[in-house]
Amino acid sequence: MTLTTLNGQTDISLVANNFGFCRLPVHFSPYDSDADWVITGVPYDIATSGRTGSRFGAEGIRRASVNLAWEGCRFPWDFDVRQRLNIVDCGDLVYAFGDSRDFVQKLQSHTEKLLAAGKRCLTFGGDHFITLPLLRAHAKHFGKLALLHFDAHTDTYENGSEFDHGTMFYTAPKEGLIDPARSIQIGIRTEYDKNLPYTVLPAPQVNDDSVDNIVKKIKETVGDLPVYLTFDIDCLDPAYAPGTGTPVCGGLSTDRVLKILRGLQDVNIVGMDLVEVAPAYDHADITSLAGATLALEMLYLQGSKKA
Repeated sequence: MTLTTLNGQTDISLVANNFGFCRLPVHFSPYDSDADWVITGVPYDIATSGRTGSRFGAEGIRRASVNLAWEGCRFPWDFDVRQRLNIVDCGDLVYAFGDSRDFVQKLQSHTEKLLAAGKRCLTFGGDHFITLPLLRAHAKHFGKLALLHFDAHTDTYENGSEFDHGTMFYTAPKEGLIDPARSIQIGIRTEYDKNLPYTVLPAPQVNDDSVDNIVKKIKETVGDLPVYLTFDIDCLDPAYAPGTGTPVCGGLSTDRVLKILRGLQDVNIVGMDLVEVAPAYDHADITSLAGATLALEMLYLQGSKKA
């Protein structure tokens, strides 16, 4: 396990030296690194329709992740992900702040360069709109994708603007980025267009059904397509993630989501993001810790394929 050291002293505290996610190495030139996975923070929340503040999401996730950094083998896994994957944190995307078009171009270009260099991307939002330029980059590299989408909302609304965190999955199929008939949305508990070809698993069904059945439905839907995994933290019930822009009661527990993720070891996930953490609406870093825990689980899921 890699820990920060100063003057030969190993730091296993829960408060210090947390520069990269889970104390992973910080590398500001990730394209030339030997990393397998690159973490990028995206401080963008201009596309929100509700409460802003997810521009601080990546910062909050990194801060909370120090609580997870001390474990050699993250429970319940039997290996240290750092021994199987070379993961670096490249810091936060820099763009002309307030300029959404520049943001889209910068994030897509950054992601395309990482993928062209053989890296894989785990991205921390930011609001959920960031997934659209990420999908554009991944589809350019891998071809049409299946979308694995955890959320309280389908984000398939057509009545938003060009930059809107509720329209990405209305736009993405029109651009040929994803195959909606091979895509699945989990935890939905708001109004949506039932005529669209997405497979939707509403939150009551996901909460009441067995984890095995949910995992089976995911695998049946995405098949052997390359899969992009996007996780909006408001998929979790506000009891587990109050710090988000558009909380909706009746969501999933952190425990249930972790169990679902662990069942996806043979799904061909080629890119991942975690979005909509807004720490200011949370009194005790509950949401940031949930986000950090889910992000680390996503990395363990990838590491499990390297046995």
